[in-house]
Amino acid sequence: MSILSWIVLGLLAGLLANLVMRGRGGGFLTNLVLGIVGAFVGGALFHFFGGAEVTGFNLQSIGVATVGAIVVIAAYQLLVPSRESRSRS
Repeated sequence: MSILSWIVLGLLAGLLANLVMRGRGGGFLTNLVLGIVGAFVGGALFHFFGGAEVTGFNLQSIGVATVGAIVVIAAYQLLVPSRESRSRS
């Protein structure tokens, strides 16, 4: 896959992960960027565990990238406090 395909796939995965996580990450744009990172993370995780990999722009690859994006957004939520919790302290 070309780098442009990875970016588009990551953006789509970030959008889907944002919907699944109900926007609890760092905002829409942040979640899109995290989706791009998540596409790489998802591919690595699935490869490590012997599962399906990102093979092109298809439903399987979108699923793998979305799972990776959800993992990355969840980690982001744990590491970076939300705006609500920062305003309370």
